[in-house]
Amino acid sequence: MTRVVHPIEQESFRRLRARLDTSHFAPLTRAVVERVIHSAADLDYATDLVTDEDALVAAHAALHAGAPVVADVEMVAAGITKRRSVCRLKDAKSSSGLTRSAHAIRLAYEEVGPGALWVIGCAPTALEELLVLDAAPALVIGLPVGFVGAAESKAALRESGLPAVSNVSEKGGSAVAAAALNALLYHPAPSVDANETTTDVFEVSEVSEVSKESQ
Repeated sequence: MTRVVHPIEQESFRRLRARLDTSHFAPLTRAVVERVIHSAADLDYATDLVTDEDALVAAHAALHAGAPVVADVEMVAAGITKRRSVCRLKDAKSSSGLTRSAHAIRLAYEEVGPGALWVIGCAPTALEELLVLDAAPALVIGLPVGFVGAAESKAALRESGLPAVSNVSEKGGSAVAAAALNALLYHPAPSVDANETTTDVFEVSEVSEVSKESQ
């Protein structure tokens, strides 16, 4: 199975690696760091992101085994390629003490149950709600953005001990959260058939699936 990589993406990664040495990162950590940086054109994510290679290895296996993916908002869901994701924001309602984003997380958990990969790139309250649920996630990509609650919610995620990708600063957003998940999707999965591999193929010509620069 191959993913055809558009020439623009190929050139973007060449320039990224010319400006930043990522060779010291473990394989999945490197994949996540590079794709997040690529999505935002922000090299500072190399030191701002907090990841754990063992957690990424386990999450990568769960993802490629078919674990469900949950997105907090439609923009995150739209950015995730090659995999349907669950987003219940349209069905959610705010109430006293509960934001619409938090309610959407509750609804999503009722749908998918434990073992999902959660991708939160918008609302800190969505991440805060996930942390109070007994969701037993395969991975939490917690990269909400904002001056109010974002850094605090990500610090709480790290303190929770859950398998996670987060960052220290207030920055984040839908594009970088989706990019982190896509890094795990694009990274080759162990093949059942020893003769079959999953690789990226670089082409010079236009391809039918143009990779998004925001991913």
